[in-house]
Amino acid sequence: MRVVAGAAKGRRLQAPPGGSTRPTLDRVREALFNALGSLDAVVGAEVLDLYAGSGALGIEALSRGAAHAVFVERSGAVRRVLNANLDATGMAARAEVLGGDAVAHLSRLSAEGGGAGFDLVLLDPPYDTPDETWAEVLARIGALAPTAVVAAESDREVPIPEPWHVLREKRYGSTLLTIARPTPPPEPS
Repeated sequence: MRVVAGAAKGRRLQAPPGGSTRPTLDRVREALFNALGSLDAVVGAEVLDLYAGSGALGIEALSRGAAHAVFVERSGAVRRVLNANLDATGMAARAEVLGGDAVAHLSRLSAEGGGAGFDLVLLDPPYDTPDETWAEVLARIGALAPTAVVAAESDREVPIPEPWHVLREKRYGSTLLTIARPTPPPEPS
C-alpha cells in the first residue's frame, strides 16, 4: 500500500495487524481522489477521516493538497499504525488523530458546536455497518458540515437519506464508492 499521488507519492503505508481493518486498495483510492479532484474537493480542504484505520484516505488527501485532516479511529493499536504512517509521509504536522467511536465523535462535535469547517468527509466503516448507522452518521455530518462533500466506501449501496444527493457512484470489484453532498435548503422567496 502506497500514497498514490501528490507530495508523498510512492511512500509506503503500513497496514494495521489482523483482519479487523480493510485498507483501501491503491487503485480504488486513486479513482476516488481523481473524482474528488474533478469536484475541486481536495486542495485546501479541511478533512475529517472517520473510521480512519491506517489513515490511507486522509493521508492521500493531505498528499494531494488538503490543508488539514482530523483522523478518528477507535483502536489504539490501529492509531499507532496511523501515527507511524503520518510520520513516514511527513504529514503529521497537518494532522490530528483522535481516539474513539466515529458516531460519538460526531455527537461531541455537535454538542461543542464544531465541525462546520470540514469541507471533505471520508467514510470507510466496516462493511457490516448497519443502514441505521449510515443514516445516523450522514444526518450528523449534514447538520455539522452542510456544504461538505462526503466520500463513502462500502461493499453495498449506501442508504443516502434526504436531503442528500449522490454526485458520483462507481463500483470497483467488491468496493462501491459513493460521493454525496447535503442538498442545501431552498432559498426563501
